[in-house]
Amino acid sequence: MPDVVLSLEGMHKTYAGGVHAVRGISLEVSEGESVAIIGSSGSGKSTVLRCINRLIEPTQGIVRLKGERINTPAANINDVRSRIGMVFQSFELFAHLKVIDNITLGLIHVRGMSRDEANEVAKGVLSRVDMMDRIDAYPGNLSGGQKQRVAIARALAMRPEVMLFDEPTSALDPELIGSVLETIRGLSDEGMTMVVVTHEIGFARDVADRVVYMDEGVVAEEGPSSIIDEPKTERMQRFLSSIND
Repeated sequence: MPDVVLSLEGMHKTYAGGVHAVRGISLEVSEGESVAIIGSSGSGKSTVLRCINRLIEPTQGIVRLKGERINTPAANINDVRSRIGMVFQSFELFAHLKVIDNITLGLIHVRGMSRDEANEVAKGVLSRVDMMDRIDAYPGNLSGGQKQRVAIARALAMRPEVMLFDEPTSALDPELIGSVLETIRGLSDEGMTMVVVTHEIGFARDVADRVVYMDEGVVAEEGPSSIIDEPKTERMQRFLSSIND
Protein backbone atom coordinates (compact mmCIF):
# COMPACT_ATOMS: atom_id res chain seq x y z
CA MET A 1 0.00 0.00 0.00
CA PRO A 2 1.40 3.45 -0.90
CA ASP A 3 2.03 5.78 2.03
CA VAL A 4 -0.54 8.49 2.81
CA VAL A 5 0.99 11.85 1.83
CA LEU A 6 -1.89 14.17 2.72
CA SER A 7 -4.77 13.69 5.12
CA LEU A 8 -7.65 15.89 6.26
CA GLU A 9 -9.61 14.98 9.36
CA GLY A 10 -12.93 16.66 10.15
CA MET A 11 -12.10 19.93 8.38
CA HIS A 12 -14.55 22.80 8.77
CA LYS A 13 -14.26 26.39 7.54
CA THR A 14 -16.70 29.11 8.54
CA TYR A 15 -16.09 32.59 7.16
CA ALA A 16 -16.94 35.86 8.88
CA GLY A 17 -20.62 36.42 8.34
CA GLY A 18 -21.43 32.80 9.12
CA VAL A 19 -20.88 31.15 5.71
CA HIS A 20 -20.06 27.50 6.53
CA ALA A 21 -18.04 26.75 3.38
CA VAL A 22 -16.57 23.37 4.37
CA ARG A 23 -18.44 21.01 6.67
CA GLY A 24 -16.43 18.22 8.25
CA ILE A 25 -14.42 16.92 5.31
CA SER A 26 -12.06 13.97 5.80
CA LEU A 27 -9.85 12.85 2.95
CA GLU A 28 -6.64 10.91 2.37
CA VAL A 29 -4.33 11.17 -0.65
CA SER A 30 -1.73 8.45 -1.16
CA GLU A 31 1.71 8.80 -2.70
CA GLY A 32 1.50 8.99 -6.49
CA GLU A 33 -2.28 9.40 -6.48
CA SER A 34 -4.15 12.00 -8.55
CA VAL A 35 -7.38 13.18 -6.93
CA ALA A 36 -9.79 15.45 -8.80
CA ILE A 37 -12.28 17.54 -6.80
CA ILE A 38 -15.33 18.55 -8.80
CA GLY A 39 -18.52 20.37 -7.93
CA SER A 40 -20.50 23.50 -8.64
CA SER A 41 -19.25 26.99 -7.85
CA GLY A 42 -19.45 27.72 -4.12
CA SER A 43 -19.31 24.05 -3.07
CA GLY A 44 -16.12 24.58 -1.01
CA LYS A 45 -13.56 23.06 -3.40
CA SER A 46 -11.08 25.94 -3.46
CA THR A 47 -11.51 26.55 0.27
CA VAL A 48 -10.25 23.01 0.91
CA LEU A 49 -7.06 23.68 -1.09
CA ARG A 50 -6.47 27.01 0.63
CA CYS A 51 -6.81 25.38 4.04
CA ILE A 52 -4.31 22.66 3.06
CA ASN A 53 -1.76 25.27 1.99
CA ARG A 54 -2.55 27.51 4.99
CA LEU A 55 -3.52 30.47 2.86
CA ILE A 56 -6.52 30.42 5.16
CA GLU A 57 -6.89 28.53 8.43
CA PRO A 58 -9.58 25.90 8.91
CA THR A 59 -12.02 26.69 11.71
CA GLN A 60 -11.75 23.12 12.91
CA GLY A 61 -9.98 19.91 11.93
CA ILE A 62 -6.52 18.52 11.28
CA VAL A 63 -4.32 18.68 8.17
CA ARG A 64 -1.39 16.27 8.05
CA LEU A 65 1.47 16.08 5.55
CA LYS A 66 3.26 12.73 5.72
CA GLY A 67 1.86 12.22 9.22
CA GLU A 68 2.94 15.61 10.55
CA ARG A 69 0.20 18.03 11.59
CA ILE A 70 0.79 21.25 9.64
CA ASN A 71 -2.12 23.47 10.77
CA THR A 72 -0.74 24.45 14.16
CA PRO A 73 0.90 27.72 15.26
CA ALA A 74 4.12 25.73 15.81
CA ALA A 75 4.31 24.63 12.16
CA ASN A 76 6.57 26.86 10.03
CA ILE A 77 4.22 28.26 7.40
CA ASN A 78 7.00 28.90 4.85
CA ASP A 79 8.27 25.35 5.26
CA VAL A 80 4.73 24.01 4.80
CA ARG A 81 4.27 26.01 1.60
CA SER A 82 7.63 24.90 0.22
CA ARG A 83 6.53 21.25 0.67
CA ILE A 84 3.14 21.81 -0.99
CA GLY A 85 3.15 23.15 -4.55
CA MET A 86 0.18 25.39 -5.35
CA VAL A 87 -0.92 26.50 -8.81
CA PHE A 88 -3.62 29.17 -8.89
CA GLN A 89 -6.17 30.26 -11.49
CA SER A 90 -4.39 33.57 -11.98
CA PHE A 91 -0.73 32.49 -12.42
CA GLU A 92 0.69 34.85 -9.70
CA LEU A 93 3.94 35.47 -11.61
CA PHE A 94 6.15 38.50 -10.92
CA ALA A 95 5.71 40.73 -13.97
CA HIS A 96 9.11 42.46 -13.53
CA LEU A 97 11.07 39.18 -13.51
CA LYS A 98 12.04 37.00 -16.46
CA VAL A 99 10.64 33.46 -16.59
CA ILE A 100 13.83 31.91 -15.20
CA ASP A 101 14.00 34.46 -12.37
CA ASN A 102 10.38 33.77 -11.39
CA ILE A 103 11.48 30.18 -10.81
CA THR A 104 14.87 30.74 -9.15
CA LEU A 105 13.56 33.31 -6.63
CA GLY A 106 12.15 30.73 -4.20
CA LEU A 107 15.04 28.33 -4.72
CA ILE A 108 17.57 30.99 -3.73
CA HIS A 109 15.65 32.68 -0.88
CA VAL A 110 13.76 29.69 0.58
CA ARG A 111 15.90 26.70 -0.32
CA GLY A 112 19.21 28.57 0.04
CA MET A 113 20.61 27.47 -3.33
CA SER A 114 23.34 29.33 -5.18
CA ARG A 115 22.25 31.10 -8.36
CA ASP A 116 24.02 28.51 -10.50
CA GLU A 117 22.28 25.63 -8.69
CA ALA A 118 18.93 27.39 -8.94
CA ASN A 119 19.41 28.05 -12.66
CA GLU A 120 20.07 24.35 -13.28
CA VAL A 121 16.89 23.33 -11.41
CA ALA A 122 14.90 26.01 -13.24
CA LYS A 123 16.07 24.78 -16.64
CA GLY A 124 15.11 21.23 -15.69
CA VAL A 125 11.54 22.12 -14.73
CA LEU A 126 11.07 24.49 -17.67
CA SER A 127 12.09 21.66 -19.94
CA ARG A 128 9.46 19.41 -18.30
CA VAL A 129 6.70 21.91 -19.13
CA ASP A 130 8.05 22.66 -22.63
CA MET A 131 8.96 26.30 -21.89
CA MET A 132 12.74 26.37 -22.42
CA ASP A 133 12.34 28.58 -25.48
CA ARG A 134 10.81 31.38 -23.34
CA ILE A 135 13.34 31.26 -20.51
CA ASP A 136 14.33 34.94 -20.87
CA ALA A 137 10.84 36.26 -21.64
CA TYR A 138 8.83 38.44 -19.26
CA PRO A 139 5.34 37.27 -18.23
CA GLY A 140 3.75 40.14 -20.17
CA ASN A 141 5.04 38.57 -23.40
CA LEU A 142 3.54 35.13 -22.70
CA SER A 143 0.11 33.71 -23.49
CA GLY A 144 -2.13 32.65 -20.61
CA GLY A 145 -1.31 29.01 -21.22
CA GLN A 146 2.43 29.73 -21.20
CA LYS A 147 2.10 31.70 -17.95
CA GLN A 148 0.29 28.80 -16.33
CA ARG A 149 2.98 26.34 -17.46
CA VAL A 150 5.63 28.63 -15.92
CA ALA A 151 3.57 28.72 -12.70
CA ILE A 152 3.53 24.90 -12.71
CA ALA A 153 7.31 24.83 -13.29
CA ARG A 154 7.84 27.24 -10.39
CA ALA A 155 5.87 24.98 -8.04
CA LEU A 156 7.72 21.87 -9.29
CA ALA A 157 11.12 23.52 -8.76
CA MET A 158 10.61 23.40 -4.98
CA ARG A 159 10.31 19.58 -5.23
CA PRO A 160 7.00 19.50 -3.38
CA GLU A 161 5.57 16.41 -1.72
CA VAL A 162 2.14 17.15 -3.18
CA MET A 163 0.86 19.51 -5.88
CA LEU A 164 -2.43 21.41 -5.55
CA PHE A 165 -4.12 22.87 -8.64
CA ASP A 166 -6.97 25.34 -8.12
CA GLU A 167 -9.01 25.49 -11.36
CA PRO A 168 -5.77 25.81 -13.35
CA THR A 169 -7.52 26.40 -16.69
CA SER A 170 -10.45 28.61 -15.67
CA ALA A 171 -8.70 31.88 -16.62
CA LEU A 172 -7.55 30.60 -20.02
CA ASP A 173 -9.01 31.02 -23.47
CA PRO A 174 -10.39 27.71 -24.80
CA GLU A 175 -7.58 27.21 -27.31
CA LEU A 176 -4.95 27.45 -24.54
CA ILE A 177 -6.49 24.96 -22.14
CA GLY A 178 -5.17 21.83 -23.86
CA SER A 179 -1.46 22.57 -23.35
CA VAL A 180 -1.93 23.14 -19.61
CA LEU A 181 -4.02 20.00 -19.17
CA GLU A 182 -1.40 18.04 -21.12
CA THR A 183 1.30 19.31 -18.75
CA ILE A 184 -0.72 18.22 -15.70
CA ARG A 185 -1.44 14.88 -17.34
CA GLY A 186 2.32 14.38 -17.81
CA LEU A 187 2.94 15.01 -14.10
CA SER A 188 0.29 12.43 -13.23
CA ASP A 189 1.97 9.93 -15.55
CA GLU A 190 5.27 10.62 -13.75
CA GLY A 191 3.65 9.69 -10.43
CA MET A 192 3.30 13.15 -8.88
CA THR A 193 0.90 13.23 -5.91
CA MET A 194 -1.78 15.74 -6.91
CA VAL A 195 -5.09 17.26 -5.88
CA VAL A 196 -6.77 19.07 -8.78
CA VAL A 197 -9.86 21.24 -8.34
CA THR A 198 -11.29 21.38 -11.85
CA HIS A 199 -14.42 22.01 -13.89
CA GLU A 200 -12.90 20.01 -16.77
CA ILE A 201 -14.96 16.86 -16.22
CA GLY A 202 -13.44 14.96 -19.16
CA PHE A 203 -9.96 15.66 -17.80
CA ALA A 204 -10.99 14.42 -14.34
CA ARG A 205 -12.36 11.22 -15.90
CA ASP A 206 -9.21 10.60 -17.95
CA VAL A 207 -6.45 11.57 -15.53
CA ALA A 208 -7.66 11.19 -11.93
CA ASP A 209 -7.26 7.97 -9.97
CA ARG A 210 -10.09 9.15 -7.75
CA VAL A 211 -12.84 11.73 -8.07
CA VAL A 212 -14.32 13.63 -5.13
CA TYR A 213 -17.63 15.39 -5.75
CA MET A 214 -18.34 18.25 -3.33
CA ASP A 215 -21.73 19.84 -2.78
CA GLU A 216 -22.60 22.49 -0.18
CA GLY A 217 -19.36 21.99 1.71
CA VAL A 218 -19.43 18.21 2.06
CA VAL A 219 -18.12 15.25 0.09
CA ALA A 220 -21.35 14.06 -1.49
CA GLU A 221 -19.76 11.21 -3.45
CA GLU A 222 -16.28 9.85 -4.13
CA GLY A 223 -14.78 6.90 -5.91
CA PRO A 224 -12.72 5.90 -8.94
CA SER A 225 -12.99 8.16 -11.99
CA SER A 226 -15.63 5.80 -13.42
CA ILE A 227 -18.19 7.41 -11.05
CA ILE A 228 -18.35 10.28 -13.55
CA ASP A 229 -20.08 7.91 -15.98
CA GLU A 230 -22.01 6.04 -13.28
CA PRO A 231 -22.78 8.40 -10.39
CA LYS A 232 -24.57 6.72 -7.48
CA THR A 233 -26.12 9.76 -5.79
CA GLU A 234 -28.90 11.93 -7.10
CA ARG A 235 -26.87 15.03 -6.18
CA MET A 236 -23.99 14.06 -8.46
CA GLN A 237 -26.35 12.95 -11.22
CA ARG A 238 -28.00 16.41 -11.14
CA PHE A 239 -24.63 18.17 -11.18
CA LEU A 240 -23.31 16.21 -14.17
CA SER A 241 -26.54 16.59 -16.10
CA SER A 242 -26.47 20.38 -15.51
CA ILE A 243 -22.95 20.47 -17.04
CA ASN A 244 -23.95 18.34 -20.01
CA ASP A 245 -26.96 20.56 -20.64
